[in-house]
Amino acid sequence: MSFLLALILIGRGLKMRELFLGLEFSVSDASVLFLYMVPMFLLMVLPIACMISVFLTFLRMSTDRELVALKAGGVSIYQLLTAPVLFSLGCLCLALFISLHGISWGVGNFRTTILQIANTRAKIILQPGVFNHDIFGLTLFARKVDPVTGRLSQVIFEDSTRDERTSITVLASEGEIITDEKKGALVFHLLNGRIYRVDRGNVSILEFEDYSVSLDLNKLFAGVDLGEIRPNEMAWGDLLRLDRTHSARSESLQRRISTEIQKRCALPMACLVLGVFAVPLARTFGGVKRQLGVGLALVFFLIYYALFSVGMTMAESGILPSSVGLWLANVFFALVGGLGLYLAHKERALSAFPFVRTLTAKTRLFLQSKKRKA
Repeated sequence: MSFLLALILIGRGLKMRELFLGLEFSVSDASVLFLYMVPMFLLMVLPIACMISVFLTFLRMSTDRELVALKAGGVSIYQLLTAPVLFSLGCLCLALFISLHGISWGVGNFRTTILQIANTRAKIILQPGVFNHDIFGLTLFARKVDPVTGRLSQVIFEDSTRDERTSITVLASEGEIITDEKKGALVFHLLNGRIYRVDRGNVSILEFEDYSVSLDLNKLFAGVDLGEIRPNEMAWGDLLRLDRTHSARSESLQRRISTEIQKRCALPMACLVLGVFAVPLARTFGGVKRQLGVGLALVFFLIYYALFSVGMTMAESGILPSSVGLWLANVFFALVGGLGLYLAHKERALSAFPFVRTLTAKTRLFLQSKKRKA
């Protein structure tokens, strides 16, 4: 589990390298952000880690003929299920806790940390009495700036990034820099001023008492997509509440919410399904080396994940109900695993080792012939 999780986090870190380098993060800051990302990825890693653990254990027992010795001693394959089932149930409970509580904790703290960094950087960049051009491509002037509270006085704000033919200049007596965690945005909140809008030579003036400007954080944080909180980032209680009160939302959003609820339940259950599935799978591939066994387990998990992704896509598009689409992979692997256990109990399961050995030998000969031709 740790190895697979480290690979995922390294890949995620490469996507966020501009964020880390641009803001000169310390090792502790980067470690905290990675810690907040762990729960979301751990939910995907736990089922495959559980499957590989059970698979390699029974593969070793099958290779060393321990399963044959136990069978000769009167121990059936069903009696051997106690340990993998208990282990899989432990993984299921951990995955369920992460699904119901860990994801929202990690995402919430991750968003809060990023927004705090954005707020702090904006306050540091903003110099009093100077036209600042380095804040998200905008121009901002403030006569006085409080670096602690972010309060501004006598503010001039110009935004010409939306349209080349249109510019907006805002004059306000005071303002402040705040963060909107729900929308994932940095906001300039201005009070008591005027808006001068120039559009193709025409000037319009509008007075206001309260005016807010949201800034696009994606320009600063490359590799990080904040925006509004999505269903896969919500707490379990919020998902259930939104699922019950869906009259004011679009049908597509409601499907995404229902799909996320089923996903939070189906992935933890995959620990038990794949853990039990690994027992007859290991018996079938008895004699395969450990390194090849890991590859085989990954192949079967990719098959599971492909079925799971297809079911989730069909549920989000409305082709299948979410209660059906998200459970297709679990039902299929549960049926195959149950059939494999029955065949193993009846000693009718065929060994796949000769097939694997033949395939490996043919692949090696093919590569050698290509090398000689080159």
